[in-house]
Amino acid sequence: MKIQPMFAAFAAALMSLSAGPAQAQSDMSFDAYLQLLTAQARAEGVSESTLQRMTAGLQPNYRVIELDQDQPGSPNRSGYPPLAPYIARHVDNARISGGRDAFSRYSGTLRAVEQEYGVPGEIITAIWGHETAYGAVKGGFDLSQALATLAWEGRRRELFSTEWIALMKVADKGYSRNELKGSWAGAFGNPQFLPSVYLRLATDGNGDGRADIMNSGADALASIANYFRDAGWRTGQPWGVRASVPAGFNVAAYRTEINAPICERVHERHSVYKTIGEWRELGVQPQRAMPNDTLATLFQPDGPGSPAWLLTSNYRVILEYNCSNYYAMSVGLLADEIAGR
Repeated sequence: MKIQPMFAAFAAALMSLSAGPAQAQSDMSFDAYLQLLTAQARAEGVSESTLQRMTAGLQPNYRVIELDQDQPGSPNRSGYPPLAPYIARHVDNARISGGRDAFSRYSGTLRAVEQEYGVPGEIITAIWGHETAYGAVKGGFDLSQALATLAWEGRRRELFSTEWIALMKVADKGYSRNELKGSWAGAFGNPQFLPSVYLRLATDGNGDGRADIMNSGADALASIANYFRDAGWRTGQPWGVRASVPAGFNVAAYRTEINAPICERVHERHSVYKTIGEWRELGVQPQRAMPNDTLATLFQPDGPGSPAWLLTSNYRVILEYNCSNYYAMSVGLLADEIAGR
């Protein structure tokens, strides 16, 4: 019996579905690929009503594809942009003032969150400030459209198809499509979580039974703290401190030789880990009190004669949020400003 072409196409789509949406053909139409994604979400328990409202009228957003393809690559090995101008732009008076205001406004919540999760309130507030300007800029892309577009386009299909299905599960908790807006890459809410991160770590901070990181500052702050605790934040240890380095000290002689599996380009600029006591013996002095047995890496991003820092393992936790020394340093320094250090 001869198989009709339409039936053959449908059979091929079913075979792709059985392997998961990440295996769908790159030349498939958007509508056909969306049917596969929808079927996978349905198989994972998402309700039919949620799927209907989250896919109604869905078409690809080519602006999202442009933004994805326009992402810069890794810096070449000739050097890195200096840190100081970045810090001047991202730890400015407006962000410091906004952070101190938010820290004061949510002081009760932050005290409770710090007690429960062990993460300092100023660090949580600094993340909030860097991600969404304390809730003012959360992104306006339809997340269902953006993630479906990126999954269909195919460059990072496995990532974005997984995130689209996770978004359907978030929507199934009762959030409207209009609430589920964010960045073109799928991050959303006050802390800019991806949907899969929301499902794993979003937390109810105000006791109303929901982890509403879109509309509740308390939920957002508790969720950021939960993220940091999950990433290994060590209570009572600073992220890092400014350090004085002797004239002529060769920081490069102590560069780490460890190949980090994640953020390789970030970690290769750090020194080996030594105790604060060992750094002191080499003439490197922390400018705030630090126990001698604390392990730290030396970081002097703008070269000899420029500011240097001794960074603890908590700095690496900040890097878990965003794999960039520029980001992590600006978060730490903004947190210090918010706390008045």
